[in-house]
Amino acid sequence: MEFPKENILDNWLEENQNPEIDRFIERNLEITQKVCAILKKRNIKKTEFAKMLDKKPSEVSKWLSGLHNLTLKSITKMEVALGVNLMNPEPQYVYLGMVQGGAQDITSAKNDYEQSYYTQDAV
Repeated sequence: MEFPKENILDNWLEENQNPEIDRFIERNLEITQKVCAILKKRNIKKTEFAKMLDKKPSEVSKWLSGLHNLTLKSITKMEVALGVNLMNPEPQYVYLGMVQGGAQDITSAKNDYEQSYYTQDAV
Protein backbone atom coordinates (compact mmCIF):
# COMPACT_ATOMS: atom_id res chain seq x y z
CA MET A 1 0.00 0.00 0.00
CA GLU A 2 1.39 3.38 -0.96
CA PHE A 3 0.45 6.55 0.86
CA PRO A 4 -0.10 9.83 -0.98
CA LYS A 5 3.02 11.99 -1.21
CA GLU A 6 1.43 14.83 0.74
CA ASN A 7 -0.65 13.53 3.61
CA ILE A 8 -1.59 14.95 6.99
CA LEU A 9 0.42 12.39 8.99
CA ASP A 10 3.66 12.99 7.06
CA ASN A 11 3.21 16.74 7.27
CA TRP A 12 2.54 16.62 11.00
CA LEU A 13 5.55 14.35 11.66
CA GLU A 14 7.84 16.65 9.68
CA GLU A 15 6.64 19.74 11.51
CA ASN A 16 6.73 18.17 14.97
CA GLN A 17 9.81 15.99 14.91
CA ASN A 18 10.12 14.22 18.22
CA PRO A 19 12.64 11.47 19.02
CA GLU A 20 10.16 9.79 21.37
CA ILE A 21 7.51 9.56 18.67
CA ASP A 22 10.11 8.33 16.16
CA ARG A 23 11.22 5.61 18.58
CA PHE A 24 7.62 4.67 19.38
CA ILE A 25 6.81 4.23 15.69
CA GLU A 26 10.02 2.28 15.16
CA ARG A 27 9.28 -0.11 18.05
CA ASN A 28 5.67 -0.53 16.95
CA LEU A 29 6.78 -1.49 13.44
CA GLU A 30 9.47 -3.86 14.80
CA ILE A 31 6.89 -5.74 16.84
CA THR A 32 4.35 -6.01 14.03
CA GLN A 33 7.06 -7.14 11.61
CA LYS A 34 8.20 -9.84 14.08
CA VAL A 35 4.63 -11.08 14.49
CA CYS A 36 4.06 -11.15 10.72
CA ALA A 37 7.35 -13.03 10.22
CA ILE A 38 6.38 -15.60 12.87
CA LEU A 39 2.94 -16.07 11.31
CA LYS A 40 4.49 -16.55 7.87
CA LYS A 41 7.15 -18.95 9.18
CA ARG A 42 4.52 -21.03 11.02
CA ASN A 43 2.07 -20.78 8.10
CA ILE A 44 -0.62 -19.24 10.33
CA LYS A 45 -3.25 -17.21 8.51
CA LYS A 46 -4.34 -13.92 10.06
CA THR A 47 -7.86 -15.29 10.50
CA GLU A 48 -6.43 -18.24 12.49
CA PHE A 49 -4.33 -15.83 14.53
CA ALA A 50 -7.46 -13.78 15.29
CA LYS A 51 -9.12 -16.95 16.63
CA MET A 52 -6.04 -17.69 18.75
CA LEU A 53 -6.36 -14.21 20.25
CA ASP A 54 -10.16 -14.39 20.55
CA LYS A 55 -10.35 -11.22 18.46
CA LYS A 56 -12.10 -10.20 15.26
CA PRO A 57 -9.95 -10.57 12.12
CA SER A 58 -10.44 -6.86 11.38
CA GLU A 59 -8.97 -5.91 14.76
CA VAL A 60 -5.95 -8.18 14.26
CA SER A 61 -5.42 -6.75 10.77
CA LYS A 62 -5.41 -3.29 12.32
CA TRP A 63 -2.86 -4.43 14.92
CA LEU A 64 -0.59 -5.89 12.26
CA SER A 65 -0.83 -2.90 9.91
CA GLY A 66 1.95 -1.15 11.82
CA LEU A 67 -0.19 1.97 12.10
CA HIS A 68 -2.15 0.91 15.18
CA ASN A 69 -1.06 1.96 18.67
CA LEU A 70 -0.24 -1.41 20.22
CA THR A 71 -0.89 -1.61 23.93
CA LEU A 72 1.15 -3.67 26.35
CA LYS A 73 -1.96 -5.81 26.80
CA SER A 74 -2.27 -6.55 23.07
CA ILE A 75 1.47 -7.27 22.77
CA THR A 76 1.29 -9.66 25.73
CA LYS A 77 -1.77 -11.36 24.23
CA MET A 78 0.16 -11.97 21.00
CA GLU A 79 3.23 -13.20 22.92
CA VAL A 80 1.19 -15.74 24.86
CA ALA A 81 -0.66 -16.96 21.76
CA LEU A 82 2.61 -17.44 19.83
CA GLY A 83 4.77 -18.54 22.77
CA VAL A 84 7.40 -15.87 22.07
CA ASN A 85 8.83 -12.78 23.71
CA LEU A 86 8.32 -9.84 21.33
CA MET A 87 9.68 -7.11 23.59
CA ASN A 88 12.92 -8.74 24.78
CA PRO A 89 13.65 -11.78 22.64
CA GLU A 90 15.96 -14.47 23.97
CA PRO A 91 19.44 -14.23 22.45
CA GLN A 92 20.17 -16.90 19.88
CA TYR A 93 23.61 -18.43 19.90
CA VAL A 94 25.41 -20.02 17.00
CA TYR A 95 28.04 -22.70 17.58
CA LEU A 96 31.00 -21.77 15.42
CA GLY A 97 33.22 -24.76 16.16
CA MET A 98 36.35 -25.46 18.13
CA VAL A 99 40.08 -25.47 17.52
CA GLN A 100 41.81 -28.37 19.24
CA GLY A 101 45.45 -28.43 20.18
CA GLY A 102 48.00 -25.94 21.36
CA ALA A 103 49.09 -22.44 20.43
CA GLN A 104 50.48 -23.59 17.07
CA ASP A 105 47.05 -24.93 16.02
CA ILE A 106 45.34 -21.70 17.07
CA THR A 107 47.83 -19.60 15.07
CA SER A 108 47.29 -21.86 12.07
CA ALA A 109 43.49 -21.58 12.48
CA LYS A 110 43.74 -17.77 12.63
CA ASN A 111 45.81 -17.71 9.43
CA ASP A 112 43.36 -20.01 7.64
CA TYR A 113 40.33 -18.00 8.80
CA GLU A 114 38.06 -16.73 6.02
CA GLN A 115 35.61 -13.90 6.53
CA SER A 116 32.01 -15.01 6.20
CA TYR A 117 28.89 -12.92 6.40
CA TYR A 118 26.37 -14.82 8.45
CA THR A 119 22.90 -13.38 8.38
CA GLN A 120 20.02 -14.49 10.51
CA ASP A 121 16.31 -13.92 9.98
CA ALA A 122 14.60 -11.58 12.45
CA VAL A 123 12.75 -14.57 13.84
